[in-house]
Amino acid sequence: MEKFTEVRSVAAPLPLINIDTDMIIPKQFLKTIKRSGLGKNLFDEMRYDQSGNEIGDFVLNQAKYRNTNILVAGDNFGCGSSREHAPWALLDFGIRCVISTSFADIFYNNSIKNGLFPLVLKKDEVLSLDEIANKKQLITVNLKEKKVHSGNNSYFFEVEDSVRERLLHGYDDIELTLKHIKSIKNYENNEFKNKPWKLLKNEN
Repeated sequence: MEKFTEVRSVAAPLPLINIDTDMIIPKQFLKTIKRSGLGKNLFDEMRYDQSGNEIGDFVLNQAKYRNTNILVAGDNFGCGSSREHAPWALLDFGIRCVISTSFADIFYNNSIKNGLFPLVLKKDEVLSLDEIANKKQLITVNLKEKKVHSGNNSYFFEVEDSVRERLLHGYDDIELTLKHIKSIKNYENNEFKNKPWKLLKNEN
């Protein structure tokens, strides 16, 4: 999983509330189990018309926001179904951080597990960043310093230590488990020594 330390980008403003996972990546694109290739269908129903042509006034179709790494969104981002394809699509498009006042729990956890940072800020701070995004000014999100800044505007944020460590080091679930491999092996050795009946033997 790619590490997240600092992201600096013009942010895309999408101040809609209750953006659900079906809006992020519609159900017809969930057939794949690959994490790549979903970015082209991110917010598909808002980005394209029925003929597949780009809708010019949608934010991600505008030149300044096509390569954005940060999304400034409204309340309750990622609600709806639990599809992990939602953070996959955001990441494949290039977005590394979504800023909102609140996230649906399952989306939040799926994002962390895939290296997408769902950053929670206060309402007035999100509104300020939305204005900055509309002005197309650069925003920097620094996870080491736990700070968002743009020009003279700076906001500090709280994040759980376990979440911060996972993102800073790029640990997925397997890598987190492997950090304890020595203890796991010690447990297995002791368990099989004291309870050998637990060890399956290959008779072939």
